[in-house]
Amino acid sequence: MSDLIAFHIQEEIIKRLPVKQLIQLRSVSKAWKSMIDSSDFIAAHSSHHTHLQYLLVKYQDPVDTEEKHVSFVDDDTFPKQRFVLTLPSSVQILNLPRLIGISHGLLCLYDNYPKLRTAMAVLWNPSIRKSIAVAVPNEMHVGHETVIGFGVCPVTIDPMIIKITQFNWWYAEKSEINNPWKVKIYTMSSGKWRILSSNLLSKSFRVTFPHVVIDRFIYWCALHKVAIDGRLRSCNVIVSFDMSNESFGVVDLPDSLVAHHTNTQLCISKVRESLVMLKYKNRVCDVWMMEDGVGKSFTKRYTIKAPNGPKKTLGFRKNGNLVMEVKDYLIGPGKLVVYDPNSKHFDDLGICGNGDSFFVNSYMETLLLCDRLDCSSN
Repeated sequence: MSDLIAFHIQEEIIKRLPVKQLIQLRSVSKAWKSMIDSSDFIAAHSSHHTHLQYLLVKYQDPVDTEEKHVSFVDDDTFPKQRFVLTLPSSVQILNLPRLIGISHGLLCLYDNYPKLRTAMAVLWNPSIRKSIAVAVPNEMHVGHETVIGFGVCPVTIDPMIIKITQFNWWYAEKSEINNPWKVKIYTMSSGKWRILSSNLLSKSFRVTFPHVVIDRFIYWCALHKVAIDGRLRSCNVIVSFDMSNESFGVVDLPDSLVAHHTNTQLCISKVRESLVMLKYKNRVCDVWMMEDGVGKSFTKRYTIKAPNGPKKTLGFRKNGNLVMEVKDYLIGPGKLVVYDPNSKHFDDLGICGNGDSFFVNSYMETLLLCDRLDCSSN
């Protein structure tokens, strides 16, 4: 770009370029590399550039049992533009990797069953094919379990991993139930874990996988155990974590979703930047959406009655259509379909996977990790 153009004007022009072109421009000059790698530029690029939206699908092939990852361009051409994603070599250090979540174009994978005392997580940017490995403290506590949350704070553009130690579902000591969680936080900017000692919830709350990230909040479905007449009873709530001030909160659900029943399942999701609750009962799925980010203002939008056997909502396209797994039988492989709530029509995506192996989430291109060596440790 001509030296006659002021550098700040060059920056404004460059902000509007796609990620792949920006990666190439990093080699043009030290000044451009320094600018593109800065957190301020990455944040500005996220808001200035109109990013392509992608839909990631993870599943286990029922023929060769290999875990596969496919990415779809989520636009008017969907599902014609699809390509296979190859996991970075850093994932090989994980014993049994699990895709925890996606935020700001970064994917977080975690080792559910580490062989060593130190577990590992991998942060991966599929757009620029870079990843980093993060050691996760693996303290063991009798009757407790570890839950991992992941998000990128939109204020600082700093990736964050949250490690919560909570009761197992079957373990609930009344003497401990009011004690606070044990929480540790990792930020990529510091490269370190630290203990969170304030703004904690008590062990009477138990969050469940998966979680969703909307703006600066991470949300989980949760059970809240309350002692009534000497017995512990459970009710459904939503637990939130504000990445900007590192505080937990509770979002109450409407009365029709609060009661916890063994024959009813709640799952959390999102469509665009709106929080969604999915209520499953008797092979029927009710879709509830939270309005204007205000607790208890959930509205039931529609009910899905898929043909044939069981079904599970895995995620949403950016146009609001649902991506679902449906089965002909209770056990066995499932297939991926897209459901249009307006026409009530199901479209087969041509992907079959072993039961409950599917993971679906949307992501966008990002510059995060562009200044890191691939497969590096942090």
